[in-house]
Amino acid sequence: MIGTPATSSPATVPGRAIDLDAFRATPLSHDPFDHLIIPGFVRAEAREAIHRDFPEIEQAGSFPSRELNFGPAFAALLEEIQGPAMTAAFEEKFGIDLTGHPTMVTVRGRAKAQDGQIHVDSKSKIITVLLYMNPSWETSDGRLRLLRGPESLDNAVTEIPPAEGTLLAFLNGPNAWHGHTSFVGPRRVIQLNWVQDDGVVKREQFRHALSAKMKRLNPFR
Repeated sequence: MIGTPATSSPATVPGRAIDLDAFRATPLSHDPFDHLIIPGFVRAEAREAIHRDFPEIEQAGSFPSRELNFGPAFAALLEEIQGPAMTAAFEEKFGIDLTGHPTMVTVRGRAKAQDGQIHVDSKSKIITVLLYMNPSWETSDGRLRLLRGPESLDNAVTEIPPAEGTLLAFLNGPNAWHGHTSFVGPRRVIQLNWVQDDGVVKREQFRHALSAKMKRLNPFR
């Protein structure tokens, strides 16, 4: 991590980058599984600094945040989304006690053609949060779809453009199917998970770090 959150700019002060009031005001959707979508969750006035301080990621894949270099505005955002106010808001929204369940953050900067295959997240993940940070998204590809089942991307209930500031959060479960059509190119997303225990964090960070190392050694992999 490069630097620490500054105190002079609203974009880098913890508690200023995200809109928890909008989160609290947005009702939970239950079809096809418990989720909510909030465009503008990252405040407009914070985005320029976060873009500037976003880690440079040249390969596809997920990278643990601790393995990346980034600036203070991005650091402040990560601190905020893992803070007690965010956790309390999620507990209230999803009706779940997250006490004793740690958070894990991974970051993506690019997508490859094979990304987006239909899947559910691992059972070790309790809640998944995707926070998109792409300045604009004109193409119809690469938009996440929430699905009724694993058979087809066409069996979607809703589709989320990965536009800057948009949050998608959902309760993980056996029916939480999601995926997106193939896209190759820059696709910035921060993934936050509350997980079962610290062992999950250690295993997942080791797995992601090993994968990241292999990608750096062989970027065409």
